[in-house]
Amino acid sequence: MSSRSRSVLTAATSDRRHLYEEAVQCPEAELDFVARWFKRLRGRPCRRIREDFCGAGLTASEWVKRHADNTSLGLDIDAAALAWGTRTHLDPLPPHQRRRVKLLNRNVLRPPASDPAPDAVLAMNFSWSVFKTRDLLKAYFAAAHRTLAKDGVLFMDIHGGYESMKELTERRRCKGFTYVWEQAKYDPISSDMLCYIHFDFKNGPMMKRAFTYRWRLWSIPEVRELLAEAGFKSTTVYWEGENKHGNGTGEYHPRKKGVADASFVCMISAHK
Repeated sequence: MSSRSRSVLTAATSDRRHLYEEAVQCPEAELDFVARWFKRLRGRPCRRIREDFCGAGLTASEWVKRHADNTSLGLDIDAAALAWGTRTHLDPLPPHQRRRVKLLNRNVLRPPASDPAPDAVLAMNFSWSVFKTRDLLKAYFAAAHRTLAKDGVLFMDIHGGYESMKELTERRRCKGFTYVWEQAKYDPISSDMLCYIHFDFKNGPMMKRAFTYRWRLWSIPEVRELLAEAGFKSTTVYWEGENKHGNGTGEYHPRKKGVADASFVCMISAHK
């Protein structure tokens, strides 16, 4: 865990956003994927990104550290998260990096036009699943398409598998705390799901319902069809590789056929 962490963590002394970033986010791997596949798809480096549903803007702030020409814009409707991210991630940056990243309190359905336009839009951590109807999700994809550069790419992640429809609780040990993912409710008629993130500690009570998610569980074919309807010319699905023990490697590669895993996370790129 980073130096900002305490030697002994408790619910009373921990910040839920710090815990989330430690347990859930890996901007290095995410940005490695975006940079690698954008260059393979477009034959040039990706320099300008927009991070939709950016939360505290961790990924947007990491992007500008990678190259002197990189710029990023983060959009989110949570003003408190943006303020926290500005203090935590943006303000410590040196001036030459700080001026190349911006966080904006704005709905992703109405992204600002920018000149130059972003090379890539990132919609990660399944946050786009908050759009529960075809019309709303298509409107989001259309907004991303409209504001991307002429050869721009939308990158997003998606999860599924038969365990994603179960009401279950999973625990994963992190340094100093335990990350707890709860799929509290799932409705097979609407595909609505209610999920929570809790944080548990060796000392003291659990931090319950640190984050709440009310999503629709979308399938890959549904998403690809809506991306096409929104104007994207083509899409690619990237499946995670496995080692000899059957564990995920964290490396994603284009696939035309998936595997009927109990639970999976994969990536999608949509090409303007």
